[in-house]
Amino acid sequence: MQSSEQGHDKDLIVILGDQLSEDISSLQGRSPARSVVLMAEVREEAGYVWHHKKKLAFVFSAMRHFAERLRRAGWTVLYRALADPATRASLTEEVSAVLAAGGFGRVVMTEAGETRLKQAFERASADWPVPLEICADARFLASHEAFAQWAEGRKQLRMEYFYREMRRKTGLLMQADQPEGGQWNFDADNRKAAKADLFMPQPARFVPDAITQEVLEMVERERGDHFGILEGFWFAVTREEALVALEQFASEALPRFGDYQDAMLSGEPFLYHSVLAQYINIGLLGPLEVCRRVERAYYEGDAPLNAVEGFIRQIIGWREYMRGIYWLSPEGYTDQNHLGAQRDLPQFYWTGETGMACLAAAIGQTRQEAYAHHIQRLMVTGNFAMLAGIDPKQVHEWYLAVYADAYEWVEAPNVIGMSQFADGGFLGSKPYASSGNYINKMSDYCAGCTYSVSQKTGEGACPFNALYWDFLVRNEGQLRGNPRLGQMYATWGRMSETKQRDYLESAAKTLAAIETL
Repeated sequence: MQSSEQGHDKDLIVILGDQLSEDISSLQGRSPARSVVLMAEVREEAGYVWHHKKKLAFVFSAMRHFAERLRRAGWTVLYRALADPATRASLTEEVSAVLAAGGFGRVVMTEAGETRLKQAFERASADWPVPLEICADARFLASHEAFAQWAEGRKQLRMEYFYREMRRKTGLLMQADQPEGGQWNFDADNRKAAKADLFMPQPARFVPDAITQEVLEMVERERGDHFGILEGFWFAVTREEALVALEQFASEALPRFGDYQDAMLSGEPFLYHSVLAQYINIGLLGPLEVCRRVERAYYEGDAPLNAVEGFIRQIIGWREYMRGIYWLSPEGYTDQNHLGAQRDLPQFYWTGETGMACLAAAIGQTRQEAYAHHIQRLMVTGNFAMLAGIDPKQVHEWYLAVYADAYEWVEAPNVIGMSQFADGGFLGSKPYASSGNYINKMSDYCAGCTYSVSQKTGEGACPFNALYWDFLVRNEGQLRGNPRLGQMYATWGRMSETKQRDYLESAAKTLAAIETL
């Protein structure tokens, strides 16, 4: 078969469900007249974890809208819908079927964001009659090579130093070679607890159009047994809508985002958070354009520096860092279990039915919105799972399933590395473990809880309190040498034997009755 470079065969361009950007690398330099775009909703991608129904609806609707956008721009698009009986089970099978008809000189795609899918395409392409060309994903600021070069020779990989490099590279919040305001990080200013009487802006909400309505009906029909509540769908599904969401955040929520980004408040799932991650991760918004818009709010006097710096750090710091860690990690990263945790994920992670008010709130809003903010994920659901010794792979698969912004490249390092410390410190310097005191400080959950946060042990005590010390004792062999935990082990050592025994016995009773908490 002659190559497309000789002009006799077309390019088959595969666009994945999280690559919905007109400037995606696989489209660059291609001619609509000499190319065909393939997009597909397939059972394998819809079901490899128990995806939230709102997440499925969001991805499929955004894909269908993007396909229409490409058609209007002159591209020929082959689109395979999930409910079509002729749609193959996997993306690679769809490509094979299209190639069998002939007329193509090569398959072109932007690199898949997950190793699972990247490897599937590489294996399948060995049997294709034409070559597979994989383009780098230029939507990220740090390439795989650049991150590996930054990491090479470092004894420890820490986000803060990588973040500074990204600031220098992008020029965001920089004055020549110095950070705006004279310091890199204003996190110390961003730990205020929110109050119920504060005005809470809401993220931009959009009424489902005919395409989205069709998708909602299909998801309920085809995946009605999946996790989550489909009713009340309001996500942006086009670039135009996502831009409206960005503007609404920048003008209404950003000014107080910094102060209250770690706060949690009953009945307020969003507070001052942007709820833009899902739009960035799917390709409707570019990370740098979002950061530039937020930076502009600071220079125009519309938002304080601590809010703008804190937000930008999440995008060019944590987001880019997590992707770098994911691709730098050894094979089998999601199977790592440094602390040997073996307990099954409690059923209340799926139902939200628990007397622990913080968990009920975080899981309840997750079921409703396919969203929880970073502190709810890290210090409530993640913290409890780690303290209780839940199998980290089960925790990872839960997070991957339930959040609309979750893709393995960003979710797995956050969960396996940061939340569960299952990688033994490859990503983070210490486990993010805490008793109920932190949750009480940063939220109003404890006031309405079945359990008493001020009670340390015994019946009715907050489960986080005894589990915290039990976690440290249970994992002493792996953790005592961590310099950031030395003070806590010293505190444990100063406790009386009676107090230590009370903590351990309370933790044992909690774990024995974990399904009924």
